[in-house]
Formats: sequence, structure tokens, C-alpha cells
Amino acid sequence: MPIKYFTVQEANDLLPQIAPLMGQLLERRARAVTRRQALGPLLDDYRSNVGGTAASELVRDFDAIETLLQQIVGFGVEVKDVNAGLIDFLSRRDGREVYLCWRYGEPRIAFYHDLETGFNGRQPL
Repeated sequence: MPIKYFTVQEANDLLPQIAPLMGQLLERRARAVTRRQALGPLLDDYRSNVGGTAASELVRDFDAIETLLQQIVGFGVEVKDVNAGLIDFLSRRDGREVYLCWRYGEPRIAFYHDLETGFNGRQPL
């Protein structure tokens, strides 16, 4: 698969499609965490035969999370942190590769960072 480089405009144009998917992903993740905590003692006991609605719903949450991740990655972006809703778009800036960085809830792409620095190295465009 060829490497996809995004301009700021191309990345911003994708946000209306990516943001709702990331919102759904974060909701599903929160539900899965809650369900996992509720099922914790049963899941931790290897002798138990866990079934029922709660376990089935947890499995459905995991399946939905995987599907949403694949949809997001299908745009050619990199999901860097599901918990924080962080997505990077590979780009070029001043002749070098960088990531255009977006976090769920931000209205547009406004930051970039070097490939090695990550979120803590974000700089304004």
C-alpha cells in the first residue's frame, strides 16, 4: 500500500467523517470498560463459565471497537491513542515527514509534531 501524505486541507476535510467514528469508538470503549469492571470477578475466575447478556454485550463492544478502528484507519490515518482520541495524519512540512495531529473534540487540525516526539511535541501550524 503506498504511503499517503495529507495536506492540512485534506486532513481537515476528513474530520467530518472521522470525528463521528471516533466519538462512537470512545463511547464503545467507555461501555466496554464499565462492563469489564462489572464482570471482573467472574472473568478473573478461570473456573467460571461466564456467559449471559453482560458478557455477550462486552464481546459486541469489542467487535464494534475493532470495526470502528478499521474504518478510521481505512482513511489512511494512524490512531495513536484510543483513550485520548488521538489521530495523526502523515504529512510533509519544510521537506520532512511530520504528523498533523488531531484530538477528538478539536474543531480542526491546528498542530503538528515530528515523527519521534508524539503528542507532547505538538506545535501550532
